Amino acid sequence: MWISDKWKDYELTDTSSGDRLEKWGKYTLVRPDPQVIWNSDKKNPLWHRADAVYTRSKSGGGAWSRNNLPTEWTVRYEDLTLRVKPMGFKHTGIFPEQATNWDWFSDLIKKSGREIRVLNLFAYTGAATVAAAKAGASVCHVDAAKGMVEAAKENAKLNNLSDAPIRYIVDDCKKFVEREIRRGKKYDGIIMDPPSYGRGPTGEVWKIEECIDDFVQLVSNLFSDEPLFFLLNSYTTGLSASTMKYIAQLHLGKNRSIRCEADELGLYVKDSGLSLPCGSSVRCVFD
Repeated sequence: MWISDKWKDYELTDTSSGDRLEKWGKYTLVRPDPQVIWNSDKKNPLWHRADAVYTRSKSGGGAWSRNNLPTEWTVRYEDLTLRVKPMGFKHTGIFPEQATNWDWFSDLIKKSGREIRVLNLFAYTGAATVAAAKAGASVCHVDAAKGMVEAAKENAKLNNLSDAPIRYIVDDCKKFVEREIRRGKKYDGIIMDPPSYGRGPTGEVWKIEECIDDFVQLVSNLFSDEPLFFLLNSYTTGLSASTMKYIAQLHLGKNRSIRCEADELGLYVKDSGLSLPCGSSVRCVFD
């Protein structure tokens, strides 16, 4: 398991009965997590005095109860500053378990000794975009949701990257990739963080189990003559890390030498001393 254990402004304090107890800077949140299928004693008093609790609705979705919680605030990870903003469907704008991946590709970019062009697909609020740009890469950030792209611009601004070589695109990722192939565009590193299910700006349907194989094959056409890395994340429980590794090796390793590793992502739980699984990733490096 790849553990994101360098956080100082984030802490996974406890887990029980379908919920996480988390500290985001000075604020404490309780929110659902489908992986937490165990029931343990909620001995930590913060369970009962959290600043906000996300409660699911019987009719679908849910809502935050906000006590003294601001609309948004910032946390730091290493040299990154990121905006926390509790939003619909329990999200906060940051997936803290992804920090180990930010470290991985940032190190590759820094050690490459050359200019690296990165494509970040399904790029959400741009933590990976900021990490890659901070490491010295130029980045193309693509997401179908205009609000998420605007949030990514805010994260870049927080990190003094407003003038960095970051290109922001609001579009369906598949359509964008198809256009980039026709244009002859190439990238040295590609990051993909697709949802389990989603819709594009004009109603395009995405189901990861049905689409991911064809999409990775399509994306393989965008790599440069000297590719550096590929990263694919999944939060879909039915899609194992080993399955994603097989797909990556099948389509990316046809005419190139490639090394892939796949594993779960995790976060340490302070009160139990155990690790919470938080999705999985496949990491590939080109030789």
